[in-house]
Amino acid sequence: MSALPLSGIKILDLTRVLAGPLSAQMLADLGAEVIKIERPGGGDDARAFGPPYLKDPEGKANNNNSFYLCANRNKKSVTVNIATPEGQDIVRELAKSCDVMMENYKVGDLKRYRLDYESIKAINPGIIYCSVTGFGQTGPYAPRAGYDAILQAMGGLMSVTGHLDGEPGAGPMKVGPSIVDYMTGMNSSIGILAALYHRKANGGEGQHVDVCLFDTVIASLSHYAQIFLVNGQTPPRRGTWGNGGMPAGVFRCTDGELMLVVGNDGQFQRTCGVLGAPELATDPKFLKNNDRVVHGKEIMAIFAGLFLKKPVAYWLEELEKAGVPSGPINDFSQVFNDPHVQSRGMQVKVDHPLQHDLSLIRNAITFSGTPVKDYRAPPLLGADTKDVLATIGYDDAKVETLKAQKIV
Repeated sequence: MSALPLSGIKILDLTRVLAGPLSAQMLADLGAEVIKIERPGGGDDARAFGPPYLKDPEGKANNNNSFYLCANRNKKSVTVNIATPEGQDIVRELAKSCDVMMENYKVGDLKRYRLDYESIKAINPGIIYCSVTGFGQTGPYAPRAGYDAILQAMGGLMSVTGHLDGEPGAGPMKVGPSIVDYMTGMNSSIGILAALYHRKANGGEGQHVDVCLFDTVIASLSHYAQIFLVNGQTPPRRGTWGNGGMPAGVFRCTDGELMLVVGNDGQFQRTCGVLGAPELATDPKFLKNNDRVVHGKEIMAIFAGLFLKKPVAYWLEELEKAGVPSGPINDFSQVFNDPHVQSRGMQVKVDHPLQHDLSLIRNAITFSGTPVKDYRAPPLLGADTKDVLATIGYDDAKVETLKAQKIV
């Protein structure tokens, strides 16, 4: 079997919370050596974001919670106090041998420590230095801190998410998970990989990669934002309605709900047959998809009445036979018990010091020649400090001295 795609790449990771750590985790999964720098004592801010925490066999409190665990596998944890001159020296020394350095501090914060791009570039000209922020390195908002929910609001995502106007509970709605953080992490990974390729293909030139949540959420609005750019109108909130084919949305059945997306005219005709109302397919108001979009509320209401006649399992089976995309509304228990999800191995087990069969979500990319098979548990705080510092000439005695001084 071949080595992992990023074997030989070394990354110094100063990111915290979610977007940056998710990006570094992606690169670590793909074979990069990722050295995560954490604050002595407290560590990554995510460690304090609340329960659930893993259970310590001795009942002691710990800082290994779900928020941290989801974004830090396959990394090494090194504790360094970068507010001290000695800590800054350690980071700079590590950076000399790294291909990539990642950080998500406020713009300008690391300059006072001489850990900014220009300072690191001076000692490692080929470094790929990725900064992940709320609002980017330039512009009037650059100094601001930014969290996922704030960017969902400011970037327009909440304006097009939620129940249809006029329905109970209508109004702007946040997407459940920290989706902007996740997408920003993916953009950071893409930026780093592109910069690494450019460096290899074009003479060893490093560069500064600037990725932010604000840019990411605006770009992610894709066809929604393009509607505004074409006609100047913000699309209305659609609730569970689909984004193209019509009818599409959640329909209540006798014993639950399902999601349906009728993507083209042929699927519409077959769906009408399944629902026992073939005449709808020849109604001039519903003949073509554009017609059904114009008369969306009417066709959705008609379908809602028809779906109420039978249970979810019946409709899903019949729609599957007819080749119409549909699916159940699964909770997480149903997701991880789904035979397809299990066959794809989306849940992986790792050996964590506090839980020997800890479940994590596998990397979503599948390679034929360089598969990601081995996962290491997210590290305990500072677990690799001694080993990593030994690579830059710090012996055990020196490390112990630095620990006593609370530098590491």
